[in-house]
Amino acid sequence: MMLELLKISLIFFIILFLLRKKIRIGYVMLIASVALFALYSMNIAAIVAAIRNTVTNRITLTLLLALSLIRMFELILRENNVLSTMMSSVKNYFRSRRAVITSMPLLIGMLPSLGGAYFSAPMVKEAVTGLKMSQEEKAFINYWFRHPWEYILPLYPGILLASAIADIPLYNLILANMLYAFTLIATGFTYSMRGLGRQAAPAKTDADVKTKKSGRITRREVASFLPILAVLLLVVVARIELHYALLITTIPLLIMYKYPAKEVLRITKHGFAVDVIVLIFGVMLFKETMEASGAVRNLSGFFVEQGVPALPIICILPFVAGLLTGITVAFVGSTFPLLISIGGGASLPVISLAFAAGFIGVLLSPVHLCLILTKEYFRADMWGIYKKIIPACAIIFAAAFLEYILLK
Repeated sequence: MMLELLKISLIFFIILFLLRKKIRIGYVMLIASVALFALYSMNIAAIVAAIRNTVTNRITLTLLLALSLIRMFELILRENNVLSTMMSSVKNYFRSRRAVITSMPLLIGMLPSLGGAYFSAPMVKEAVTGLKMSQEEKAFINYWFRHPWEYILPLYPGILLASAIADIPLYNLILANMLYAFTLIATGFTYSMRGLGRQAAPAKTDADVKTKKSGRITRREVASFLPILAVLLLVVVARIELHYALLITTIPLLIMYKYPAKEVLRITKHGFAVDVIVLIFGVMLFKETMEASGAVRNLSGFFVEQGVPALPIICILPFVAGLLTGITVAFVGSTFPLLISIGGGASLPVISLAFAAGFIGVLLSPVHLCLILTKEYFRADMWGIYKKIIPACAIIFAAAFLEYILLK
């Protein structure tokens, strides 16, 4: 079983090494998948099955559509100055610059959307224009402030699944997890925007000055929020899947801004770029190969066989599963039944601590799609982002462990 730990460690060393070499994450994931094929001696039939399952997986197709449509949607808004109008409005009506910068990832983060980080990234970029801020800090802000909701918002399937598996009322689990969400937001301000108050305010456009003088929101500013508001309402209220909501919103925008057929084709090509296709296929193939090879299952068995005490297992198993998959539902579904059996039943302190540890693993995962997309958008150094994420995660875990002791 020690061999399993060595194999997984080698895989993640390869991933991190290649990312440090600035290789695009989609290609890195393809290489990591091939390494898994070799290390676990998967035969041709198993490899073909993994590739087929990846291509035909509904999540793969949904993710490709959602991310591509987000790119099209963002390009239309950017080309028609909708994003800049929106941000100038927020700048004028929010007194705190930090509130302006964090408002969009927090708002968009309420959507349980695949690839949503790519949605808020251009808004963060627009909000920090004129400020002295590294690409890594911009990436951290966009990534970090969209994630408090997954601890507490029932729109996200992870917390619903945890509540169902453990047979714990959802309200109780949300209440227990509230501390983690607030701690996440607090650490975001601790590790970013610390020198913001000493910097000169970003230069205002003529539109900013005009709006400030008028003292009221213009019709144009109200209209700038409507496309994103429409997507939010369609997803949250009408419960339409994100790719459908984006399609419903994007087509009228193309008509309204009178894009000719040639320009529509250009925007579509921008959305469905080769790098996007490779990115989605690479990440999903790696996830499928991890499951097909038995890596996550074998690693769980390793901890149990070594006789590791229950408390470390409660923290380590979901953390490792979250780190390996970068998906909340994956660590909940793969480890919570085992944790319940090891612990002799489910309790709120155990499940809440396990959820906190698992999601910390997700936040740190180099295959977490939000981290991948944010890193790619800002062309940031991965280690530069991790230097902020790691200590912030340590604080969240300390808060979770303290709450576990108090609840026990």
